[in-house]
Amino acid sequence: MLTVMPEPTTTTRARRASLAEQSTELRMAVMRLARRIRQERAETELSATQYAALAWTAIDGPLTPGRLAELERVTPPSMNRTVNCLVDSGLLVRESSPDDGRKVLLHATDTGHEIVRETRRRRDAWLAKRFTALTPAERDTLAEATEILRRLTDQ
Repeated sequence: MLTVMPEPTTTTRARRASLAEQSTELRMAVMRLARRIRQERAETELSATQYAALAWTAIDGPLTPGRLAELERVTPPSMNRTVNCLVDSGLLVRESSPDDGRKVLLHATDTGHEIVRETRRRRDAWLAKRFTALTPAERDTLAEATEILRRLTDQ
């Protein structure tokens, strides 16, 4: 008598995979998800790099160009080009620091803040819509995975 073994579930496959295989699968899934989420954005001509710099400034600002370069892990000259485009577009403004007049601080304009809010709203709505298709147990699993991913990024 021939016994047909059922196809292993994703969970079973993950347990049997090596750490390297698990790392690759996780990396690829996170990258695809991040790429798809980045597609949801306000109607602008901003590049992903420009949007990231604008978002840092709108959320954590005011920031110096040097700090912004550190956060984005790019060189200061590269960040200066990005900042110049955002300033020219009216999305960021430069002003002198009240503590040190030699230091430049970057502030998002009202228009810059609105672009960040709209992009975040669209991205959250896209993801929330997909969450409704999941079972409560799957949403619980994602909540646990979110905490684990946060720990991985904080290390």
